Amino acid sequence: MKTIKPSIFTVSKLSLLVAVVMGTHAYAQEQRNNQIEQITVTAQKRDQSIQDVPVSISAYDGAFLERLGVAELDTLSEITPGLVIQEQSPNNPGFVIRGITSDSGSSQAAPRVSIYYNGADVSRSRGSYFELFDIERVEVVKGPQATLFGTAASVGALSVITRKPQEEFAAQLKGNLGNYSAEGLNGFVTGGNSQVQGRLAFSYRQRDGFIRNIAGEAGSQTSDGFDQEDMHGIDRTSFRPSLRFTPNDDVIVDLVYTYEKNDDTGTSFKNGLYAPTGGNTSPFSFVEMSGSPESEDVFGRQDLGVERTVEDLNLTVNWDITSALTFTSITAGRRFDSLEVFDADGTQAWFLEFAEDANGDQFSQEFRLIHQSDKLTTIAGVSYFTEDGSQAVPFSTEESIFLNCLGALSDLGQPCVASDGSVPVLTPILTQGAFDLLPYSFEFENYGDTDAYSAFVDVTYALNDALELTTGLRYVREDKSSGYRSDAPASVLTGSELFTVSTNGEIFRAQADYDDWLPRFNMLYVINEQINMYATISKGRRSDVLSVTSVRGEDGLGKKSVSEIPAEIIWNYETGIKGQAFNKSVNYNASVFYQDYSNFQVTLLDDDGVAYAADAGSATNLGVEAEVRALLGADFEVFANFAYLDATIDDDSTNGNLAGNRFRLQPEWTASIGMFYSTELAQDYNLTSSLVYSYRSDVFFEPANAPISGLDISEDAVSLVSARIGIAGTDEKWSVSLFASNLLDKEYLVDAGNTGGGFGNPTFVAGPPRFYGVEFMMNFGD
Repeated sequence: MKTIKPSIFTVSKLSLLVAVVMGTHAYAQEQRNNQIEQITVTAQKRDQSIQDVPVSISAYDGAFLERLGVAELDTLSEITPGLVIQEQSPNNPGFVIRGITSDSGSSQAAPRVSIYYNGADVSRSRGSYFELFDIERVEVVKGPQATLFGTAASVGALSVITRKPQEEFAAQLKGNLGNYSAEGLNGFVTGGNSQVQGRLAFSYRQRDGFIRNIAGEAGSQTSDGFDQEDMHGIDRTSFRPSLRFTPNDDVIVDLVYTYEKNDDTGTSFKNGLYAPTGGNTSPFSFVEMSGSPESEDVFGRQDLGVERTVEDLNLTVNWDITSALTFTSITAGRRFDSLEVFDADGTQAWFLEFAEDANGDQFSQEFRLIHQSDKLTTIAGVSYFTEDGSQAVPFSTEESIFLNCLGALSDLGQPCVASDGSVPVLTPILTQGAFDLLPYSFEFENYGDTDAYSAFVDVTYALNDALELTTGLRYVREDKSSGYRSDAPASVLTGSELFTVSTNGEIFRAQADYDDWLPRFNMLYVINEQINMYATISKGRRSDVLSVTSVRGEDGLGKKSVSEIPAEIIWNYETGIKGQAFNKSVNYNASVFYQDYSNFQVTLLDDDGVAYAADAGSATNLGVEAEVRALLGADFEVFANFAYLDATIDDDSTNGNLAGNRFRLQPEWTASIGMFYSTELAQDYNLTSSLVYSYRSDVFFEPANAPISGLDISEDAVSLVSARIGIAGTDEKWSVSLFASNLLDKEYLVDAGNTGGGFGNPTFVAGPPRFYGVEFMMNFGD
């Protein structure tokens, strides 16, 4: 045996040496034969190679997303530097670009991140989420993009373009099954003739909740009450018919209608202070969220969860007037109606039971002309955007439970939730037996109407073959109307409203108009055929907040209170490099930026737990981002990215209590690395696989960066792994794949604090556990 081991070891080293030599030779050969396909993007409102766009942009075509199994917006966070998408529910997504969050549901506040769907702005938080299916391309543009994208893109834009009809017949059917009783079906069919083509795409996904809710079960405090479903379950149906008209070679007309219906079981807001019956306060264990016994009457539905409908209609016309002049018209309308019933205290107590009934109607129209010559490209246009939105918040509680859980009845020595899980009801004691229960409910609602008018021009001039300069300017005028009402009766126990001040049936209103000029300056320098450098200075603006609410007057009645939060202004200074190497088998880009904010807007909770907008003063953000993608042979592709952000509200005494704090939901470091590997197994079979590892450093979930009721409102660093492996036909007509997300079953939080935190009862929202399943796919036609 002693003579055999060295022999085997020597042979192993020789084999390794031969493999390395052969692999290096093969890679050299593949470098000459394989190149990464350049993605064409429209971030500057015209078709360009991503390398020629002088801004920081990450882009993915539909094939790339499908190979990774990306079907939800939040999974884009795992592969995009500087992007974090938080999805508590489809009604409450948070979009974070370069540390800046856009997630306010108030109709009176404007978004910071533009969400574009087929070229139209759909940024309102409650209507911005949509399923990713049959996608042509996703572009994430970072830094202020107000000149070409509008004021909502104060820190960046996420643009999704769906696949268009084609003349040749083609169809696809894809189904999947997974744990938590998951099932899904999606696909498309397309075809037509030289002048009219059609496409129908659809998606259906269903999955049980991954956080058990024992409310209504035997042994719970409401064993004879309504049996609530497990939390974080999904039931989502979407379909998208589209038509393309090509009457001649110069005109293309696209008409796209999208319908989405969500009926999810809602978010698990786990209370960090009080445990469910027989349980503990871990956000990853079961909950006892019983909701309100009067939910049907007060909220309009008995079960916790989200019922949301979104409709979108888009008409885009592209007309090549001449070989140098193109006219584009985009007409779009979007409507959303969302009702979310949630247990904000996350316990079995009838304490903080809320709903949010959000509605919005949006219409936009943009006309633009693009003229391109050898040296000069000019883009000019006008746009109109109007939105009519409302956010109603009904509330239900039992008076003594509410006051006791707030600590107002501490003299009686009864806990909010007892150690055995029971909930003391103190009404009989406080009313000397006159009442057993004192149900209390009210509703407040905010309204926001906006009409925005814009005109913009953007000019790019090539001084020579190496240097290109761009300057752009947008003028925007906004006419705003805000409203507020509160129908809050007097409490029996306190003699006045439990919280908020009633408007006594009146809607308080205010109107104002604002305008601004938003410039950008870009430089693109071509070092050689493989490397470009760029620099940019741009201004972003988050619109002024016209806030209307009610306060108590000297007569004890509600009176109108109007405050104006000035527009948040950001100046972005950035430089970067984009390049290719090894015969275009490697693509890379990197950027360094500095952002200076004034009138930095934050969303805070008042003493009654009601969200309001505030001016946190000045803030700065210094960051670095980088991406690389490489083909290591015909069968092996890798990609990686990272981002570093140092974003804080300036540590200046004029910035109040938030001075020196990091931005909410902003990790200092994000990074990911992934790979695709495929190889021929036999004459008619291929092995396919992908693997993604993502990392996010610690985050704070609230602007205060501080504990609530002694509980930490932050999350440590999180690492996640997702993987796919399958077999496919070499003719690409079929495939079978196994997939898993959060492969290592990592426990982590997606949010903390929340509405309950405003009442001293912070709640915690668990991230998804390991999901796994099998997917089947069939292609038909071309």
